Amino acid sequence: MVGNPDFLTGASIDQAAEFQELESPEGELHLRFYVPSGNEFALPAIGIREVIAPSPDRITPIPNVSPLLLGTLNVRGRVIWVADLGQFLGDTIALNTDRPELPVIAVEDQDTILGLAVDRIVGMDWLDVEQIKMPTNVPDSMAPFLRGEWVLGEKGDRYLRLLDQVAILRSARWAA
Repeated sequence: MVGNPDFLTGASIDQAAEFQELESPEGELHLRFYVPSGNEFALPAIGIREVIAPSPDRITPIPNVSPLLLGTLNVRGRVIWVADLGQFLGDTIALNTDRPELPVIAVEDQDTILGLAVDRIVGMDWLDVEQIKMPTNVPDSMAPFLRGEWVLGEKGDRYLRLLDQVAILRSARWAA
């Protein structure tokens, strides 16, 4: 009965096919976002613990740590470090923290959580990992943290780069 296209509120067969297509997206779910330089990145949803938007004054600066770290944030009783992802990847433009909310993506790997502060979150998107290409023309500071990239736009002049959150979490740059 459920497999019968007429079951879908009297929908025609064409509408039923459309409904089924919406239910089975292709690819894997990713979170898309921008860093201050305007570069767009994605992270696999499976590696994201949560996305929060705290007020910047909730992030406590800690002296004598890496300049990439903005400070710590208490999230439901757990203290996590928050980093400027753009600067971590080699951007020269610092994140603007003079605003009401700061988008933070909390990534996790084996009980280690790190908050990645970004400029703007686009949203979730189903992306086909089969179409990913090896990154081209990327700075050496960014290359170790990329899994690949998708070429966007009609001219092929825009890129959506897929980050490796485990490589970011385990980077030796945090000790600098």
